[in-house]
Amino acid sequence: MGADEAAAVLPPDLRARLAELAAPVLGTLVGPLTTPQARTALEGADILITGWGCPTLTEDVLENAPRLRAVIHAAGSIKELVTPGVWERDIAVSSAAGANAGPVVDYSLAAITFATKRALSTAAAYESGWPAFRDRQGSDGRTIGIIGASRIGRRVMARLRASCVGYRLLLHDPYVSAAEATSLGAEVVGLAELCREAGIVSVHAPQLPETHHLLDAEHLALIPDGGTVVNTARGSLIDTEALTRECSSGRLDAFLDVTDPEPLPAGHPLLRLRNVLVTPHIAGAQGSEARRLGVYAVDEVARLVRGAPLVGRVSRDQLERLA
Repeated sequence: MGADEAAAVLPPDLRARLAELAAPVLGTLVGPLTTPQARTALEGADILITGWGCPTLTEDVLENAPRLRAVIHAAGSIKELVTPGVWERDIAVSSAAGANAGPVVDYSLAAITFATKRALSTAAAYESGWPAFRDRQGSDGRTIGIIGASRIGRRVMARLRASCVGYRLLLHDPYVSAAEATSLGAEVVGLAELCREAGIVSVHAPQLPETHHLLDAEHLALIPDGGTVVNTARGSLIDTEALTRECSSGRLDAFLDVTDPEPLPAGHPLLRLRNVLVTPHIAGAQGSEARRLGVYAVDEVARLVRGAPLVGRVSRDQLERLA
């Protein structure tokens, strides 16, 4: 992983615990995994802890890691990390997506809370005078549309359901039945109906060919005036040009932790609009939260060493539907 990430994710006390579990720890690899230093380290490694900034585990890399039996990813998505060769060599793969989910849920709920208050638009209008109560209301802050009953989407719904507000939750997910949606406290609906009914639309679906531009111009236009779009999933799920038009007109607000492209080019309209908040993919574990990823990784190594099942193990057939 990157040097800064390694320092935050694996501080000295966690490295010391790793050394007790699987000594010797061969060090931190930064940059390409094909350098002489990296090749030497990989030749003797049984376990590889990876994170943001780790290059793809290509065939060339794997050939230089004959002893490798597990990849413990101290971050979320592994789609850009693993290759068919990893599965073909029966190398165990574990992702800290579960540990990373908590901060994303918190970020999403914070954005939804701000959206119910129309915080961005009212803050932008503050200069012109104290906003009247009616101007602080969104289209329907009680009806919230959740796109994707993912790990994060389910936890967002659970937290909203537990609040005292009495939210009406609409869910669009083709893999969830009406009965299961009911158990989650939501009504399962089509995407068009969700957009028409929800004053706040929060995106939690994976990046798949069929989810590319899921919120396109047609669906964004269905969201009622004064509505808000929240995206902590992947930027490609929303048509950026269409969203820019809707937000530029002032019809919709948006909280975007992910964009397409990522990062947005300097001077992009979304970066200048006062009714849009764009953050640089920080919803997941950041700052002091990064340590939780290291704790997760070290705990997984401990399980591996004692022969216990990996909590975050990912199988090849799960990969397609993961974020």
